[in-house]
Amino acid sequence: MTGRPLVQVLIASTRPNRAGEPTARWVAEQAAAGGAFDVEVVDLAEIDLPMLAEPGHPSERNYQMPSTRAFSEVIDRAEAYVFVMPEYNHSYNAALKNALDHLFWEWRGKPVILVSYGGVAAGARAAAALGPVLISLQLSVVGFVPIPLIDQHLHLHDGRRLFRPTEPIEHSLAKALDALHRAVQPRTV
Repeated sequence: MTGRPLVQVLIASTRPNRAGEPTARWVAEQAAAGGAFDVEVVDLAEIDLPMLAEPGHPSERNYQMPSTRAFSEVIDRAEAYVFVMPEYNHSYNAALKNALDHLFWEWRGKPVILVSYGGVAAGARAAAALGPVLISLQLSVVGFVPIPLIDQHLHLHDGRRLFRPTEPIEHSLAKALDALHRAVQPRTV
């Protein structure tokens, strides 16, 4: 352990050829570059949670399914999150909602940055729709990075899709990461 807070960059999309994977890699690189955080990428496509089927409420934290117990351990170790999320049909995607619904205490009271992407609206409608869910889970949004016209930021390089931000997107993420760093620092009186 380095003593730095662990920030998990969660890839919300599970689709093949998704824009979220190269975008999340870029976000993770930026978060790690400043040296303020340890960074871990959590890919919901790899986690592969079934649709919520736990018999008890997540607030009981009495998980019966091995997939939920494993997911709980992963999410619980982070002190903050960055959700890299698509906008589908003017809202957030089902895989993100399912992941959030699986747990309660693991998310509670932690700061999060929302990096949303889509078309012209840049995922803003998805971020807005997610707001009540985050309030219920007591996650605190400390930054928002909207990425419009996501396809214009994705480029092939040596057979790998890469995300290329504009200067405003870079600046927006830097400000959000600064806010995240402040949010995870111990408060002094």
